[in-house]
Amino acid sequence: MPRTARDMPPPLEMLCLQALWSLGEANVRDVQAVVSRSRRLAYTTIMTVLERLVRKGRLTRRKAGRAFVYSLQASRESMRRAAIRELVDGFFDGSEDELIRFLTRAPEPQLPPARVEESGMDTVLL
Repeated sequence: MPRTARDMPPPLEMLCLQALWSLGEANVRDVQAVVSRSRRLAYTTIMTVLERLVRKGRLTRRKAGRAFVYSLQASRESMRRAAIRELVDGFFDGSEDELIRFLTRAPEPQLPPARVEESGMDTVLL
């Protein structure tokens, strides 16, 4: 899959991809039925999102009767790799070792909110 400006799809596209991962291949109505379990969206919205995914090369479509049937071009594994790559590049300067160190270290303790000492100063100015 060619690298784009952003490899991770936006939330609506991700919902449609997740539906297709569970269905294998499906028409708009089938995808809408799965997506509607978490978010009610119009048929035309799902159709628009699926067409966008076709243009981006993430799905293919074929005519079956009067409807199009959509199927995945990208595997779930390749999408996971793209998501991790984007995370590593964006937050860990491309270093997978830095990501592993971050994930395996103990969480930093939460500091209590800072207190202003009673010193006679006007706290409005602080």
